[in-house]
Amino acid sequence: MAATFTFTNNCGYTVWPGTLSSAGRAALETTGFVLQAGESRTLTAPTSWSGRFWGRTLCGTDSSGKFSCGTGDCGSGSVECSGSGAAPPATLAEFTLNGDQGLDFYDVSLVDGYNVPMLVVPQGGSGGNCSTTGCVVDLNGVCPTDLRVTSAQSEGVACKSACEAFGTPQYCCSGAYGNPNTCRPTSYSQFFKNACPRAYSYAYDDATSTFTCLSANYLITFCPSTTSQKAGENPQAVPPLTNDTMVFLSGDEVSQMALAAPPAMAVLSLVVPAFSWLLLSLF
Repeated sequence: MAATFTFTNNCGYTVWPGTLSSAGRAALETTGFVLQAGESRTLTAPTSWSGRFWGRTLCGTDSSGKFSCGTGDCGSGSVECSGSGAAPPATLAEFTLNGDQGLDFYDVSLVDGYNVPMLVVPQGGSGGNCSTTGCVVDLNGVCPTDLRVTSAQSEGVACKSACEAFGTPQYCCSGAYGNPNTCRPTSYSQFFKNACPRAYSYAYDDATSTFTCLSANYLITFCPSTTSQKAGENPQAVPPLTNDTMVFLSGDEVSQMALAAPPAMAVLSLVVPAFSWLLLSLF
């Protein structure tokens, strides 16, 4: 059975979604398109499709007609990505339809960093744990300094992963760190996980970040509202979308702790009481 993906842009700015099918899977009807603020568009995916979606921002065309984006660019030179993926950092929504036992597997990943809030809501499905997932918090303004991507106006526009920023096996889960026993959460990945408990924060973050559903359609929203929750969802079954009891130190403080504190202490120190300046609302 085919599934539909409905994309909605609730941001106060234009987003250019990109689509990339996995190897051996047919491309969707478009590999890139534009969504003005408030617009929606629906794409249909065939049975057993797998691939990913992301949002591109700060896009435009130069005098030669080449199209490019400040974040999430796929390097194709046009609005269509034509088989190219997102340059990190980018918030990713990943899907495998009709997988094991006929279930859809889906997640929102910050393993390649973050550029825009994104919410995935299954509609009409059953079985598995058909839960809402995503990263609904705007992290660009509080991103640690050594992960922050800024615009020409020095505004935060994206937040790199530690792997992208430093390229070391510890942060990239490669080499001696290429298995779940040796690649553990770091102060940087915990920054993302504290903000977005259901999203992937590093390569082996499977237990709280992969969701399954049977025969669903999916709503994918950029810059979603956080005032309502999916009807019927059991809030005890999965982590909350946001952390309503803890907030984050500034990016500079996170960066300093990553350098100075023992790993366990750095993770424990990433949160402060809720009277701090940034309060995240429970989805």
